[in-house]
Amino acid sequence: MTDSSWQGAFWLAGDFCLIAGASGATHSHAHYAHQVLLARDEPLHLQVEGKPVSGRVVYVESMRRHALADASQPMVAVYAEPLAFSLPSLREALDPAGTDLQELAERLLHAPRQALDGRVARALEAVDLLLAEKVSATALAQEACLSLSQLERLFGEQVGLSVRRLVLWRRLRLALKLAMAGETLTRAAHAAGFADAAHFSRTVRATFGVRADRTLRNFQLRLL
Repeated sequence: MTDSSWQGAFWLAGDFCLIAGASGATHSHAHYAHQVLLARDEPLHLQVEGKPVSGRVVYVESMRRHALADASQPMVAVYAEPLAFSLPSLREALDPAGTDLQELAERLLHAPRQALDGRVARALEAVDLLLAEKVSATALAQEACLSLSQLERLFGEQVGLSVRRLVLWRRLRLALKLAMAGETLTRAAHAAGFADAAHFSRTVRATFGVRADRTLRNFQLRLL
């Protein structure tokens, strides 16, 4: 597949983001966020778990492999973290789903979040403070007053990821934000705790099916 770049507006909140513009083609990939694709023109076409899917509104559940084979499809893409939104609650927040970014942002900002165990919430806060360093699952467990096995069990139940994979997701989220705000890939990678820009770029490719160097510079970032 020939890489073609996404371009458009990128609105980033703490537990969701909105992308509006023309899609790029992507390689097959899966990521932690639930994704909702909203057509601005003709129905959208993609592959989900290897099967063709079309529609004006397409929901892709967390960790399901998918790919956009057709580039330049006008759309709004919503990415929402499962620790905050279940798929049914996301559908409720967006129904009926238009493509106005301000309306979508308001709906999601005011939508109810899933309640997290306070110990998990403390561990997540600690992760964000330590991203530039080595993040120890044992230290996070101590911060949350839990054993390591208890922390992993609660993360599996409430977050939907292991501690290690959640840390990688948070590193990726921070590095993407910094790169789109103008930092070089190298500086963004180091600030988020990646070994180097190559590690960051490989993670972007594996997670979102696109090349960081060809994609991130095309977005106009707005923080919500």
